Amino acid sequence: MNLKPIKNENDYRNALNRLEDIFDAPIDSKEGDEAEILSLMIENYENEHYPIEAPDPIEAIKIRMEELNLRQKDLVGIIGGKSRVSEILNRKKKLTVEMIRELERILQISASVLVNNYQLVKNNKG
Repeated sequence: MNLKPIKNENDYRNALNRLEDIFDAPIDSKEGDEAEILSLMIENYENEHYPIEAPDPIEAIKIRMEELNLRQKDLVGIIGGKSRVSEILNRKKKLTVEMIRELERILQISASVLVNNYQLVKNNKG
């Protein structure tokens, strides 16, 4: 086992190639231990250099609605009336604390995602 820190893209590619070679090694073997350590190092490098941002609150709601096969009308009563649901999903109004609490409780979306800031659509009237 000749492990070294992943410091750049070349090290990263080499680590990925090595992991691919030893991926199916038995767990309690020398190569199995190496694969486990390599995967942790690769994950650390990816988290630092290729972070995946959480979706904004409205995208998170829409993704969850799709997962649960919900339509806009299914949110009536959870975040307000029909027009309020439309305003929220079309980014005309911001979520309130009460809406966030209900969405977290009913749709099981973390409040930490729902409280993130997002841009409203500007009104083109006037």
